[in-house]
Amino acid sequence: MVKAMDRRQRKTREAIFNAFIFLLSKKNYSSITVGEIIEIADIGRATFYSHFETKDFLLKDLCAELFDHIFNSENEVDKPNIFNCDSNDSTFLHLFKHIKKNDNNICKLLSSKNNDLFLEYFKGEVKHLIIKHLWLFKDKKPTNIPEDFWISHLTSTLIETLKWWIENKMKLSPETITEYFFMLV
Repeated sequence: MVKAMDRRQRKTREAIFNAFIFLLSKKNYSSITVGEIIEIADIGRATFYSHFETKDFLLKDLCAELFDHIFNSENEVDKPNIFNCDSNDSTFLHLFKHIKKNDNNICKLLSSKNNDLFLEYFKGEVKHLIIKHLWLFKDKKPTNIPEDFWISHLTSTLIETLKWWIENKMKLSPETITEYFFMLV
């Protein structure tokens, strides 16, 4: 059983996440050091390592913190996370709304060309999201297309829709871009 964190531990993790997000928005993941993270978070090295074994574990936990809330929102409504919302929207609209609000600089992280590990994690999570919601697309799938190809196509379409929307400064509402995504598939 995972023990719940106390308020002090949550605040420390949040400070580490915020420092890491700041650095990821400024520079390549591989050039970020634990020393930079702890300096910006204003914590000691031992405190950092009491929360994360390595910078890679920090990235993994950050991605989980950012995306589990969205991708698993139907399963874990009461799970504490770093987003502030009580959304009852569809998972896809929920995703676009968080990106529009740019919670935790998620927009910069997703549009950064330097942060390949972050983007790969996001792509993997989008794929799992598509698989969980494949029933939404069942009437649109051509019968002669293999399912794994269809899943890859849907994943790529959602990611490219997000990229286009971000590159075009999110002028369309989250509702409209979600509708466009469903129109395309």
